[in-house]
Amino acid sequence: MFTTRLISGIVLVAIALVVVIAGGPLLFAVTCIISLIGLFEFYRVLGIEKNAVGIAGYLTAIAYFGLLWFEGQQYLELVVILAVMICMTIYVVTFPAYKTEQVTGAVFGLFYVPVMLSYLYQTRVMPDGKFLVWLIFLSSWGCDTCAYCVGMLFGKHKMAPVLSPKKSIEGAVGGVVGAALLGLIYGAVFGEEMMKVDSPMAVCAAACAIAAVISQIGDLAASAVKRNHDVKDYGHLIPGHGGILDRFDSMIFTAPAIFFAVNFLAVRIL
Repeated sequence: MFTTRLISGIVLVAIALVVVIAGGPLLFAVTCIISLIGLFEFYRVLGIEKNAVGIAGYLTAIAYFGLLWFEGQQYLELVVILAVMICMTIYVVTFPAYKTEQVTGAVFGLFYVPVMLSYLYQTRVMPDGKFLVWLIFLSSWGCDTCAYCVGMLFGKHKMAPVLSPKKSIEGAVGGVVGAALLGLIYGAVFGEEMMKVDSPMAVCAAACAIAAVISQIGDLAASAVKRNHDVKDYGHLIPGHGGILDRFDSMIFTAPAIFFAVNFLAVRIL
């Protein structure tokens, strides 16, 4: 299992390097595909992956990415509102075929997976995005690695004993500090290339620290959903890791966190 997980991890990193460096249509397409697969996995847990509200969710996600590609952001709220209306219409017309939580889950899933993951692409296309987008990975995967190492060495106090018994407060703090240090180092190395970011070392470190805190919430949130529905993994697409949501659960949170943190911290980027 460890060998399989290691090989899969290496392949994922290699794919991420190629796709993110290329950016543009390739990154957009991959982000869209990953989002739709992740949405399918989430809907499958809710039992709506193949019915009317699920299909409405997929179509809305595709429409959302279509508007994003054609820079029609002013209509994104309209798409989401229409999704709510369509799902509620299905709920009423087919009553009592669906439970309330299935209909609300269909709409929630749109925000949870496609909308939040789309910030991977949105960060890449912003000014200095070819550098800033890597903060998403540093704060997500870097936090996971640092938290695991610190937790194994010094972990004594359980952070979420019911959701994740192996996670400790010490590990969580270590993950945030480690991500911040990685951001600081990254800013020191590539800061001179960032033309629109003031104090890149401080911005990168702070953004990674903020996103690292949020990434751990994302990890636990995904675990909570699985536990509530007695599911071990969201899928089996990635050998040794599970599904898209099993591997990208924290990145779903770090992508928008980095996007907004950088925009807030580096005022010249807008």
